[in-house]
Amino acid sequence: MLSNAASLFLCAPELVLFVGIVIVLGLGMVGPRAARVRVSRNLVIALTLTTLVAAAASTLATAVALPRALFGGLLVRDSFADFFKLLFAAAGAIVALASVRARDLLDDVDGDRDAPELAAILLAIVLGASLMAAAQDLLLAYLSLEFVSILSYVLTGFTRRSRRSAEAALKYAIYGGVATASMLYGFSLLFGLAASTDLGAVRAAAAAAPSLTVAVAVTLCLAGFSFKMAVVPFHMWCPDVYEGAPTPVSAFFSIVPKAAGFALAYRFLVDPAGATWPAERSALLTNSGRPATWTVVVCVLAAVTMGIGNFAALGQRNIKRLLAYSSIAHAGTILMALGVATEPALEAMLIYLGVYLFMNLAAFLVVIAVAEQGVGETLGDFAGLGSRSPLAAFCLTVSLFSLAGLPPTGGFVAKYSLFAAVVHRGMDGGGAPFFALALWGVVNTVVSLYYYARLVRVMYLGSVVHGQAVVRLAPLHVALLSATTAPVLLLGIYVTPLSDLAGRSLGLWSGR
Repeated sequence: MLSNAASLFLCAPELVLFVGIVIVLGLGMVGPRAARVRVSRNLVIALTLTTLVAAAASTLATAVALPRALFGGLLVRDSFADFFKLLFAAAGAIVALASVRARDLLDDVDGDRDAPELAAILLAIVLGASLMAAAQDLLLAYLSLEFVSILSYVLTGFTRRSRRSAEAALKYAIYGGVATASMLYGFSLLFGLAASTDLGAVRAAAAAAPSLTVAVAVTLCLAGFSFKMAVVPFHMWCPDVYEGAPTPVSAFFSIVPKAAGFALAYRFLVDPAGATWPAERSALLTNSGRPATWTVVVCVLAAVTMGIGNFAALGQRNIKRLLAYSSIAHAGTILMALGVATEPALEAMLIYLGVYLFMNLAAFLVVIAVAEQGVGETLGDFAGLGSRSPLAAFCLTVSLFSLAGLPPTGGFVAKYSLFAAVVHRGMDGGGAPFFALALWGVVNTVVSLYYYARLVRVMYLGSVVHGQAVVRLAPLHVALLSATTAPVLLLGIYVTPLSDLAGRSLGLWSGR
């Protein structure tokens, strides 16, 4: 555990993000008042990219071999948190670039004026998500999660002239308020048991607490985590927010807050030092022996989330709502790693999130690119896209097949590694429930193939409506689509770099 002064050096990524936020906001305040200073969206996005690249570089430059506790144990610096910091920086950079030409986010009238605010919010959410991934204290976990949530509400309704965005922001805030309040009440119960907000002390106190009290407290805590991860039953905000928010914002939400929720939930639920949560009567997760009570709960939530997400997506005609339900289904798939709670499962979860970054952003980038050419968001609007924009159709096809888990894409490798971890957990003493969970995951993969393939069929076999012109992609969109689609294909053939990074990211702070 390091002192406050020594902790500042290892907080370099967060400090870089903070400095970037101050500079971007300062430009937004000074630019309109200075006659010689013209702050364009291009300058603001360039500064945003510089900040994110610097944050990623500082993460790598200050990486530690052994986990370290910072600021008295409030934060930790370990390889697990570093993985997510790199993930958040990459997602933020791609979305920031995609926002330059997105008229539903930065229009031609107020785009330059709004760009500093947008960039500051994006950087602040990345900062909050980084704190979520590194939180080792209930208080900091709550503050960082609420920080990300409030800024997400603002970002959803960023387009002031859009009633659809305002409605989505209101729904998001209402759902988020209920979920966060439930989580905070659960935290208060755990604090009452432990007289401490440190996660290690909470686990030790829960070992001697009545099982009913622990069950109620952790159930309430799961409400807040499930809200960020879009896990049933706190998934209802996701389709409305994805549809109503500007498309780059929807793409951002599909990666950063969701991955941060999984990072915080894993750090909260899984004890790297061993089974210090109480044994069978009130354990959250166990790494050996037969499944504990909370293992079953998490696995059931994963199965239900996968089913609801995939089957609800079957009837969707709006692309953004389809991708929203697809995101819910993938959240259920990733949640299986929490139910298994073994090192192979954690590594598989990190691989899955790494691949999901590229394949999901590639799908949203196609929607952003074609929207600039007057193409709508319904299935019919994408009819004949294969002839009107072969590159966009190809990139969307690759991303959809990867989301479905078909070879030779990265999605196949990600799902295979996760399902294999579930099966191995069953062979190591977990028994039939884990085999059934893996089988249910395969069934849901088959179901998802239907609605993904339906969109592909519309793009290549759908009749072009009279008046639908050729879609000409801007050079920026071509570069972004190439940068996200290529890794999806390469990781399906050679996943070693990502798997090595995931393998090195398993080190978790084990407590005081």
